[in-house]
Amino acid sequence: MQESRILSISDAALPQVSGACSAAFRQTAALNMTELVVRTLPSPSAAQGPGPDAYKGWLFKWTNYLKGYQRRWFVLSNGLLSYYRTQAEMAHTCRGTITLATVHIEMGDTCHFVLTSGGRSYHLKAYSEGECQRWVSALQQAKANATQMMPHSDDSGDEGPLAQPDRALIQGALKTLASKLEDLNTCNELIGKHGAALQRSLSELEDLRAASDGVDKLKTVNERATLFRITSNAMINACQDFVDLAEAHSRRWQRALQYEREQRHHLEETIEQLAKQHNSLERAWRESPSTHNKGAEGTPEGESSEENEDIEFFDAMEDSPAFITVPAGDHSQHRCLFTIAFSLCLQEGSGCYLRRGRRRRIPDKPNYSLNLWSIMKNCIGKELSKIPMPVNFNEPLSMLQRLTEDLEYSELLDRAARCDSSLEQMCLVAAFSVSSYSTTVHRTGKPFNPLLGETYELDRVEEYGYRSICEQISHHPPAAAHHVISQRGWTLWQEITIDSKFRGKYISIMPLGNIHLKFHASGNHYVWSKVTSTVHNIIVGKLWIDQSGDIIIMNHRNKDKCHLKFSPYSYFSRDVPRKVTGVVMDSEGCAHYILSGTWDDKMESAKIIESSHGSGGSEGKQKTVYQTLPPKLLWKKYPLPENAENMHYFSSLALTLNEPEDGVAPTDSRLRPDQRLMEAGLWDEANAEKQILEERQRLERRKREAQANLALEEGKTDYQPLWFDKRTDTESGESSYVYKGGYWEAKDRQDWSQCPAIF
Repeated sequence: MQESRILSISDAALPQVSGACSAAFRQTAALNMTELVVRTLPSPSAAQGPGPDAYKGWLFKWTNYLKGYQRRWFVLSNGLLSYYRTQAEMAHTCRGTITLATVHIEMGDTCHFVLTSGGRSYHLKAYSEGECQRWVSALQQAKANATQMMPHSDDSGDEGPLAQPDRALIQGALKTLASKLEDLNTCNELIGKHGAALQRSLSELEDLRAASDGVDKLKTVNERATLFRITSNAMINACQDFVDLAEAHSRRWQRALQYEREQRHHLEETIEQLAKQHNSLERAWRESPSTHNKGAEGTPEGESSEENEDIEFFDAMEDSPAFITVPAGDHSQHRCLFTIAFSLCLQEGSGCYLRRGRRRRIPDKPNYSLNLWSIMKNCIGKELSKIPMPVNFNEPLSMLQRLTEDLEYSELLDRAARCDSSLEQMCLVAAFSVSSYSTTVHRTGKPFNPLLGETYELDRVEEYGYRSICEQISHHPPAAAHHVISQRGWTLWQEITIDSKFRGKYISIMPLGNIHLKFHASGNHYVWSKVTSTVHNIIVGKLWIDQSGDIIIMNHRNKDKCHLKFSPYSYFSRDVPRKVTGVVMDSEGCAHYILSGTWDDKMESAKIIESSHGSGGSEGKQKTVYQTLPPKLLWKKYPLPENAENMHYFSSLALTLNEPEDGVAPTDSRLRPDQRLMEAGLWDEANAEKQILEERQRLERRKREAQANLALEEGKTDYQPLWFDKRTDTESGESSYVYKGGYWEAKDRQDWSQCPAIF
């Protein structure tokens, strides 16, 4: 805060006046002046530094196994932690920055702590335990402030192009320049005031008639002329300070801008070369017949190792009785039998009743090369659903169809409906929740964003006893409601909102909302949510997907609970990649089953027969040791269809989701023209059609907003979904959109008069 002082001009007061003004004041020390307002100006160095909330100092950062921990200069400011090799680098080169709003702070030993955000981790060490505590406290406070101040994206998507550290630097410089400009305004006011007084004195001097009055008037004029000269000198000095500061900042910004231009140009050239090399290698791999192995998965399995978590499992003897009864047949052959029987009936020409044959392939994906980074580089931090993307990065399915694809392993719920024990049922429900991620291991294509009011139905009553209906209930944020009812004893419903962000090197996809599952016979009501999906290698390299986080499955009828942990992928971990572990507990918190497996392959359960507390862990925590019966297979992933690598890695069910169907609603995803063109391999036409649909959707949205404002004035409700209503669940207390009925009846009558024309 700038300060104003009233100084009485005397010999005692002269030392308080600093800078260029002091000489002018000393020249007039003999004058008996009354008062002069002198503004104390801030020094440029103080104004340019970090704000009062900044924290900075030396820390040791882990670099690699060759160099170990290296000394780095860290600066905590404006919700960001940045580091440099030296303090001098702060002017031009930042070695790395981590956002504190999403960071996870983990304490290690006395002087060690770890910061994790997305796919990056900083392993840091302080000089002493006290310094470590001060850093951790400052980081936690900055994280809390950054979380509260986190901006929300709007529909415009016009976030500024500058990074936060650059914004802080420029804001500090602008404040300094504004302060200097305010000083100039103050000096200008003083010059005007003293100039007017001097002009009045000169006028009075001209009007003098008596010589005795002239001496006093001349003395007054002399004093006022001296004041005017002092103020003018101060004005000149303030102008010089402002010009010097502006020139210094200008040269600094020009150097920084030139450096950034060179670095960006160099980075673009490097990425372009790497992308060309990557495309050449992929093309050579596809054209080489010796390298194709259709039965093998693309990612090698890691070697299993000893358990390094807080829970250890020990299998009992092989002849111990199994507690969970699992059919011994190979479930992976379950869906192939229908196809074989269908073929035999056709060959024999018999009169047997035949179900509808589903398609087993779609047109091959064209090999169009397009640099994803060239589109995404200007979209860091934005909501993914608001970024216009060409269909080159999509797959020919909508998000509603991807939600429906979770039902691929619905027989797990059929088996769960037949269970007498709620704990055994919980194991199968947990396996079903994991199985929905098995299709994502190679599926890096983005599904189409559904239009508002778009629907998708899947009627598989004949084959698997269920039928499903989805509807897009909100466009921004994108949200969908889903309802499935099965003749085999269960109902599933969910409302999912997708929150997706592009973070520069990876994309985070966070499904918000809960999944509800209720079994008709027992009344058991299970609720759980989904984990975070992360798409890596956005800039260069082959895209790959990881799933991480925790799933808590709660039975609201008897309070049984299952805790599943999806371990994030780590280059340094000896565990099996894509590992999932879990424990099933009763309402008292007593563990009964251990779950283990991977989200891309299988899940097993083992009944606990004894538990004990083992020795302390690496962080002083006491381990719990479980002795279990031999594990039993709960779920095993189906093999992918032949030639799946050229069909977007679709599963057998996914290949049928966009198959044309008679009698569906006119809002069904199967009728979306750009999606159909993309599936046929006509990507240029699909992109053109996609632009038409998006423009039409924007016009409709403006109309809805105008109608919503009018409806609000008239006391009417806003847009309401056609097939879903918002209700509060009596058991869980959650408010969500649930199916209100009417769709299947409208289909039987073929009455779609309520449906909007969206395609």
